[in-house]
Amino acid sequence: MIDRRHALAGMAALFAAPLFAPIARAAGLAGPATRPVVSEGAPSVQVFTPAQHTLMTQLSERILPTTDTPGAIAAGVPAYIAKLLADWALPAERIPILAGLDAIEAKSQQDYKISATQASPDQQDALLTAAMNAQFAGGAAFFEAFRQLVITGYYTSEIGMTQEQEYLPVPGEYHGDYLYSKVNKVYTA
Repeated sequence: MIDRRHALAGMAALFAAPLFAPIARAAGLAGPATRPVVSEGAPSVQVFTPAQHTLMTQLSERILPTTDTPGAIAAGVPAYIAKLLADWALPAERIPILAGLDAIEAKSQQDYKISATQASPDQQDALLTAAMNAQFAGGAAFFEAFRQLVITGYYTSEIGMTQEQEYLPVPGEYHGDYLYSKVNKVYTA
């Protein structure tokens, strides 16, 4: 059975940008860990304010929403992000995420006159797009780090590994002429 640390190391190649330092550290790709290895239990410190935690939870679901498979919330991504930032991130490495959440809240207040947590899904998508396109200070740094956190959290979760992808411990025979249109899921081994 693959553990989360090995899955994180395998996912590192998926990102075109440099890997967010806490993810690299947790995967064992960033030299010796400068933080203690804490893999179970609640986060050792509270990183988010209640409002930031609510917004982080909602935005993670906007990046990987529930479709025919469970989304980020069902996969436990918000808890993963809180744990990773609390136990694997240095205080300075948390700044892009925390500042980005605050900037998204400010942009929502400016553009929509409501809290980002009360914004509609389309409005939250627009706020994430603005971050991705660096339309406010720190937006691009926030978006890249946050996207990596959500994707690694999802695809190293049980739901991501077993429901989004199909695990075949011993893949079947090779069919070089298998039509792509017949592929149902991405297979991992």
